[in-house]
Amino acid sequence: MTQNLHTHPHLTNAARQSMPRLALSLGLTLVFVLVEAAAGFFSNSLALLTDAAHNLTDVVALGLSWYAMQLTTRPANARQTYGYHRAGILVALANSTTLVLIAVGIFYEAYRRLMSPPEVQAGVLVGVGMLALAVNLGTALLVRKGSEHDLNLRSAFVHLMGDVLSTVGAVLAGVVMLFTHWNWLDPLVSMFIGLLILWNAGGILRETVDILLESTPRDVDMDAMVRDILQVQGVMGVHDLHVWSITRGLRTMSAHILTEDVPISAGSAIQAQVNEMLAQRYKIVHATLQLECIGCEPDLLYCEIDAGHVHQSTGTTGG
Repeated sequence: MTQNLHTHPHLTNAARQSMPRLALSLGLTLVFVLVEAAAGFFSNSLALLTDAAHNLTDVVALGLSWYAMQLTTRPANARQTYGYHRAGILVALANSTTLVLIAVGIFYEAYRRLMSPPEVQAGVLVGVGMLALAVNLGTALLVRKGSEHDLNLRSAFVHLMGDVLSTVGAVLAGVVMLFTHWNWLDPLVSMFIGLLILWNAGGILRETVDILLESTPRDVDMDAMVRDILQVQGVMGVHDLHVWSITRGLRTMSAHILTEDVPISAGSAIQAQVNEMLAQRYKIVHATLQLECIGCEPDLLYCEIDAGHVHQSTGTTGG
């Protein structure tokens, strides 16, 4: 049996290019987590311990993202006809859910310390925070390329950029505590970090759920799309229109297109024009278009062409 499965080499190539950078980011982050956790225990800084915990989730997130990228490079087969692109969406869902849980834990511990602020060694906080800023910014830049088109990479990039911003807050708090000894700033900054994590995780979580529910991409105006399809010469109507995403970089669509009673060759030309418009205006490169005669009933799954026509068959039998 011959298989004709759609492949998407641009996504596969992008995954292969991203994997070495993800692996390097993972290694650097893992080493730094150990250093920051030790410094946090030594200085009794919740901000550093919080940031170390967040960085530990980055290690897990980067590891899962790397594995999902590896799955993406596998070719489509008879069982996975779209390939393994949704693996990255599942990883993004896991990463964002984990971030929400961590944020809740941070809020709880920060509240406890605000009620009774412990002594914090601000010098250690500032020194380790500066090192954290360099590591987090470097690893974030490593995975930034391609993150605008891949939700898996995006979740990893948001993890790392969240670290950059939260580390800036921790360093600023440490500098202030060096001169004021306001130890309550440490848990207050931790709460800020928690809010930042929660906000970033919420955006990714909403997008992953939308993709898994096969919702229409947020930047696609369905009314405008219908109008654009109707502008194609030969299109008389459109119904049963569905648009969804396999992953952020791979959109797909299906629709029934109404035309006059035209030859197959003319129908193919109409399909080609619709596909070209969809690719240029809506970045949809995988559309399934079913052409139907204008006499079809749009509300029926199977339409009857010219319902008044009676098909007659004649034959002879011999004995």
